[in-house]
Amino acid sequence: MTLLSYQVFKTVTEQGSFRKAAEILGLTPSAISHTISAMESELGSAVLNRSKNGVTLTNYGEQIFPYVNAVLNSDESLKQVIAEMNGLKKGKVKIGCFSSICTNWLPDIIHSFEKQYPDIIIEVFQGSYDDVSYWLKNGIVDIGFLSASSAGDIPIESLYKEPLLCVFPKGKGPDDKTLPIKIETLKKQKFVAQRETTDADIQRFFKSNNLNIQSAYHVVDDMSAIALVANGFGIAIMPELVMNDMPYDVDTYSIEGNAYRTIGIATLDMDFMAPAVETMYKHIIENYKNI
Repeated sequence: MTLLSYQVFKTVTEQGSFRKAAEILGLTPSAISHTISAMESELGSAVLNRSKNGVTLTNYGEQIFPYVNAVLNSDESLKQVIAEMNGLKKGKVKIGCFSSICTNWLPDIIHSFEKQYPDIIIEVFQGSYDDVSYWLKNGIVDIGFLSASSAGDIPIESLYKEPLLCVFPKGKGPDDKTLPIKIETLKKQKFVAQRETTDADIQRFFKSNNLNIQSAYHVVDDMSAIALVANGFGIAIMPELVMNDMPYDVDTYSIEGNAYRTIGIATLDMDFMAPAVETMYKHIIENYKNI
């Protein structure tokens, strides 16, 4: 198998379509189909399921996909090392992040980085904590933003200890906004709760404070949760960054005790980062640690 066959396999998998992969790679659909068939013949097993709705990985394909990514990432690393040896700062960095980092930090990170390294290409993948973890483990992204509680076995460098806030509908919370909300007060409230895969830190806060939250609203994104709060369906616990430039009219309060999440930058192996990835990693550490 060649690097081209690996690239075709990866692109088809990511796009879920032979036609879309052909458009991206500048090949014909028949060339894409032939490459995958030749790959499957050499491997002795099918790597893709074909259907009218597109293509998906077979069980065998799922097992080899991370290794294919690893080969392609190694090839990219080699190209970057050669470019660096020749005095050039080139390459590509793929960053995974969750919503509040994407809206609050990432624009500044990209602008400041591109000023120093205009020839390094940056790709951004935005999703949930689980998405970022999956992307890191499968080589889809090089580095990713996670919270410490969601990183699991992925090594993470802590950057920022972010307060959690209690969000009330406008005018429905305590009159004195300077006083923190007590845990006992939260036990009496109806909540709008995000699913655990969306914000593990809030679930950790609930569990550590013995808050048995019952909610009829199980949303995925921050904006939907705040919209429900603004319309009087309950209160919510939100990280401080989420509330920046929020379009909904709500009141926020600090929370008594140790209510926070720790945001960090993660990568699977710091010793084997490509030069462009290492440059971005150090840029983030230098500019965003303990801000």
